[in-house]
Amino acid sequence: MTSVADLRKFMEGAMGKLSPAKAQELAKSVMQGQGKEQIQKTAHDLMEWSNRNRQRITDLVGTEVRSQLSTLGVVTKDDLDALKKRVRELERAQGGAKKRTTAKRTTAKRATPKPATTPAAAAADTPSPAGQV
Repeated sequence: MTSVADLRKFMEGAMGKLSPAKAQELAKSVMQGQGKEQIQKTAHDLMEWSNRNRQRITDLVGTEVRSQLSTLGVVTKDDLDALKKRVRELERAQGGAKKRTTAKRTTAKRATPKPATTPAAAAADTPSPAGQV
């Protein structure tokens, strides 16, 4: 009969990485009175089961992390690498890697005209005083 301690060891083996020695010990406790071959088979089965469950948990955590990062709008390394690759392809398509230049910012046109800077332009823009011809 399996004791509570045996069940606890079994569950600990399922959650962590189960070594061959620990699997053998666990199989012995579960399979008391069984033959050596049966114990070895059970130990092997326990190790496979533990490895599969650990991989499932790892996959589940990875999927959840990717989902949360996507929800937050965080760019992944794969996204960044793909963009870098695309930029290199575009640079090659332009005829080789040219020096990077900083794009000059242009300002929007003003709604009001610029004040005149020359005296002649200033005189043309100002109305003549009354009485002067």
